[in-house]
Amino acid sequence: MEKVLITGGSSGIGYELARSFSKRGYEVILHGMNSTRLLAAKEKLEKEFGRSVLAFEQDLSQPGGAKALYEKISQSNLRVDILVNNAGMGLMDPSEKIDFEGDEALMRLNMIALVQLCKLYLTEMYQRSSGKVLNLASVAAFQPGPFNSTYFASKSFVLSYSRAIRFEAKEHGVQVCTLCPGTTKTKFFERENMAPPPGAVEPEFVAEYCYKKFMQNKEIIIPGLINRLTLILPVSLRIKLSAMMAKLR
Repeated sequence: MEKVLITGGSSGIGYELARSFSKRGYEVILHGMNSTRLLAAKEKLEKEFGRSVLAFEQDLSQPGGAKALYEKISQSNLRVDILVNNAGMGLMDPSEKIDFEGDEALMRLNMIALVQLCKLYLTEMYQRSSGKVLNLASVAAFQPGPFNSTYFASKSFVLSYSRAIRFEAKEHGVQVCTLCPGTTKTKFFERENMAPPPGAVEPEFVAEYCYKKFMQNKEIIIPGLINRLTLILPVSLRIKLSAMMAKLR
């Protein structure tokens, strides 16, 4: 039975991806940073699908967090066949109002932890000449985002990095894909004390669409026709629209 490690898997898109893999017979290794939510997600998955789910708690926004998670999983003698780098965070405010610590935590979680986990697991996958990686970016990756600047920039990094390592991984028999969802009804909006904007989709839809395209080895996965069509608009217009939406929160 193939094993899939999903970071940030206790809620939102990560949890729904765990459901998508579980219902198709994969053994899920769930990661989260909050033990209460992580154990609740583990129990829900086990109850729904009748198979054991492994759970590992680790704060990936701290220095050394990715290596610590990798070592915990390795010490449990678990082989990861599929890595899903879903963990991430966002901060909405004018750039000068976001404190250094918050920005640094965001960059560690969204970029550094993702890169480190890719390096660690790709090394193993290359040795086996098999494996899959799914990195979570966003439609935000395709443009700058005023009042959400570091988050948008971090997702641009994820997309660029993922496309580069996809090219490298191909010759080793390993696939790397990038999921770029649009606005999704997740806990991000709860943390920012705002309601999901009109048009936000359910994470279950994103996960199911993503699973199918991931198994087809689609390089960049963008759920939702409107999200794909929006990318046709000039970048300057998309920047203005994202700024207007941020100001409406």
